[in-house]
Amino acid sequence: MSPELLTIGMFGLLLLLIMLGVSLSFALGGVAVIFTLILHGPHGLFPMISAVFGTMWSILLAAIPLFVFMGVALSRSQISTDLYRAFYVWSGRVNGGLLLGTTGFASILSAMTGSCAASTITTGMVGMPAMEKHGYNRAFVLGTIGAAGTLGILIPPSITLIIIGMTTGLSVGRLFMGGLVAGLIVLAAIMVFVFIRARLNPESAPAADVRVPMTDKIRALRSVIAPLTIIVVVLASIFAGLATPTEAAAVGAAAVVIAVAMRGEVNWKFIREVSYASASTTGMVIWIVFGATAFVSVYSGAGGIMFMQGVLLGLDVNPWTLVIVMQLVALVLGMFLDPIGIILLVLPIFFPVAVNLGFDPLWFCIVFQLNLCIGYITPPFGYNIFYLKSLSPQTPISVLYRAVGPYVLLMIGCGAVFMAFPSILIDGTNFLLGR
Repeated sequence: MSPELLTIGMFGLLLLLIMLGVSLSFALGGVAVIFTLILHGPHGLFPMISAVFGTMWSILLAAIPLFVFMGVALSRSQISTDLYRAFYVWSGRVNGGLLLGTTGFASILSAMTGSCAASTITTGMVGMPAMEKHGYNRAFVLGTIGAAGTLGILIPPSITLIIIGMTTGLSVGRLFMGGLVAGLIVLAAIMVFVFIRARLNPESAPAADVRVPMTDKIRALRSVIAPLTIIVVVLASIFAGLATPTEAAAVGAAAVVIAVAMRGEVNWKFIREVSYASASTTGMVIWIVFGATAFVSVYSGAGGIMFMQGVLLGLDVNPWTLVIVMQLVALVLGMFLDPIGIILLVLPIFFPVAVNLGFDPLWFCIVFQLNLCIGYITPPFGYNIFYLKSLSPQTPISVLYRAVGPYVLLMIGCGAVFMAFPSILIDGTNFLLGR
């Protein structure tokens, strides 16, 4: 079978199965099995299974359930509620202050959970009642929560950055630091936008009318110490080369259990809920990894990846035009597919092309990841829009589209800045790593 027909057949069938509602992991694996039988017969299944088993032995995969456990345990405990209160009491006395505090809370929660769904839904459930009580505009609140929640796959420890490290061979520690630099810049842009919009339209985000004593503010900071210490220690050990991501995740998971136990919250119900949620999330991620591995092994073995790379490198266009097109593909796919599936399907094709064109590999991967974040809130199919709908079922979907619109443009603007000035990410990462 020619590479052209193989590409049309495999990706066409994958698209059809997804449109029919088949889970991404089973769609990927099913297409891989079908085309293996077509190309090689039953005996061809062995190399595909070997490729999946090879991925299963990757030590980096062990970090995923540990980071998931960290995030679930922290979000299911009262630590997340106390953390929000700390932001609440320190930011409520200015216009938009509660929303600024909520945005900061979402970023910390993103670092805790590494998941857009978890950070978006938890932030909404914890923060929306307080802001509605103070008369905040619901669309303004939902749009901001949706934008801040997307940072869950950019701010480390991010599961998707671990998958990018597995796929490209880049250091996970450097990817984490690059994601941190980009995530903080995007977070700052969101908070500046919220502050300016609240100043220009005070009725949409009024200041809280209750003055909190300084003693209560200082007392509230105690709730921030445990999660921040855990996150800082885990990330610092990776950045400093003292531990691998898997080792750091194991220490972090143990530290979370100790922190929650010291608060007296560890009981059978807590253990059952956290274990179930962690296993469900991990299972979803791992099955996508296995399905994508099978798909890519069949496609690559039949010459598909080399064919696509040759097509891209053979185009008579400016290298920057090609990179922009690849990044736009990531953004559009991010509106329809899970980021892990996109990374495993597309990055093996795009990454070598970008490197051959002379672009910095870390910069390319972080901008690629940012575009997946943007796809998460881009109408009409962004995942986070439907998470916001679950938080506010009575809000029309058209209102949610308008609510996230300014943040989509804001994040695209940040991506354009990173594209125009690659040194922001490259030098920023090297500086923080002491290089």
